[in-house]
Amino acid sequence: MAVEVRDAATVMLVRDAAEPVPEGGALEVFMLRRNLESDFVGGAYVFPGGAVDPDDRQAHLEEVCRGRSDAEASALLGIPDDPMDDGGLAFWVAAVRECFEEAGVLLAYDASGDVVRLDDPVVATRFAEHRRAVDTGARRLVDVCREEGLQLAVDTIHYFSHWITPVGPPRRYDTRFFVAAAPPAQEALHDDRETIANCWIRPADAIERHRRREFDLILPTIRNLEAIGRFATACDLLRAASEIENVPTILPRIVQEDGGVRILLPGDPGYEQASAAIPDGMALPGRPGGPAVAPPGGTRA
Repeated sequence: MAVEVRDAATVMLVRDAAEPVPEGGALEVFMLRRNLESDFVGGAYVFPGGAVDPDDRQAHLEEVCRGRSDAEASALLGIPDDPMDDGGLAFWVAAVRECFEEAGVLLAYDASGDVVRLDDPVVATRFAEHRRAVDTGARRLVDVCREEGLQLAVDTIHYFSHWITPVGPPRRYDTRFFVAAAPPAQEALHDDRETIANCWIRPADAIERHRRREFDLILPTIRNLEAIGRFATACDLLRAASEIENVPTILPRIVQEDGGVRILLPGDPGYEQASAAIPDGMALPGRPGGPAVAPPGGTRA
């Protein structure tokens, strides 16, 4: 039986380090550590993200989004713009919702047109309640936006990469990675439920710690860290991301070789000849002993 490929969205929050950097760029990215008991990449460091929920696919999303129409979002993602079907804007809404649920960061404008600030204790307490309600499913993010007079800042969230889980696992994900600047008056924190720790880290440092087996990562996360790590500052990255017009789809293929496994990406020698399906019982490489079923880079099923 064919496995449904679920849509997913992940957002890489970036900023520049507050302290001078002795070498390399100042760019930092926010990462969360998955709960060790999670069925999906337990213990791994990931970006906020997860599956696109039905509540993200609402009619009239443009009313609570600023700077990007559903037709424009669909064109960027390369999906049909069908007024009778779900459009691309739902991926941006999912990215904002997941970021709010998992990191407590809300990428939105308030009624005055400014980016939401959560440095006032009264406002912070109110939005902490909103976060819990959205996370538990008691409220939809779009309803919070309407109550608070907010518009999601989709114009500041840039589409960056596209990964699909290989054929074979019992769960597969079609994941869109986005990049956005961290709001200056909000503090990113893990939810202490699905995620148990958080950090701001330079991409090169995360990769180096992974090589030393100190920082568990999966392949799509590594590749995105490598990509954003080429930029010295958050401004440089966001400027370049805003100009991307064509994002290639990456569907890894896994082959057994000399008693081990090897990941092939589009363009690698042997990719076209390799089977599209993961052999039975094989774990997806990218983290020691990692499962084959995890949503690429995201944090929930």
